[in-house]
Amino acid sequence: MSETNPYMMVGERLCMDFINTVSWRESAEKRRDWFTSYAKLVDWCIHAEVLTGQQAKALLIKAEEKPSEAGDVLKQAIEMREVMYRIFKSISKGTSPHPADLERFNESVSHFYQTLQVIHEKDHYTLKFKHTEKNLDTMLPPILQSAVDLLVSKKDLGRVKQCEGDPCGWLFFDASRNRSRRWCSMADCGNRAKARRFYQKEK
Repeated sequence: MSETNPYMMVGERLCMDFINTVSWRESAEKRRDWFTSYAKLVDWCIHAEVLTGQQAKALLIKAEEKPSEAGDVLKQAIEMREVMYRIFKSISKGTSPHPADLERFNESVSHFYQTLQVIHEKDHYTLKFKHTEKNLDTMLPPILQSAVDLLVSKKDLGRVKQCEGDPCGWLFFDASRNRSRRWCSMADCGNRAKARRFYQKEK
């Protein structure tokens, strides 16, 4: 991870990068959650281009005024992330998501999609969430929409994969032409696997 970008954005989809905000997801000892505070969630959203610096500043000021509300949003974001993780992990393994996870996901959809509206822009119409900058959870709808778009896309869903690096657990959208991607990052888990193979061969 570089100093200028402390977050590895390797998921190829906003929802995948959001899910990947836990390092060493499948390891009880090494697992580390990046969202340790509302400010950390906001910081990640700047890097993911979900929020502008100006929006982030306004949200952090409001979070200071309403710390318990900010804490609730953080909890909500983490819960949404974990539900998405379980759903997409199941899909990557070719199994059906747990009905309770789908139900929880749909609760988020029902909650946020109430603010969706059709906007007329020059020569076309687009679906947009009502601008809710005053809300501390304003970053969650675009992330949720990214997950919905992927879930309802028949042709793209088969490209959801889990990194083969153990115990990485990161998910990604395989954008390679022949669907041959195996690692979250060749420089990271890919190299580790290469080194392990080399070591075993030498042995």
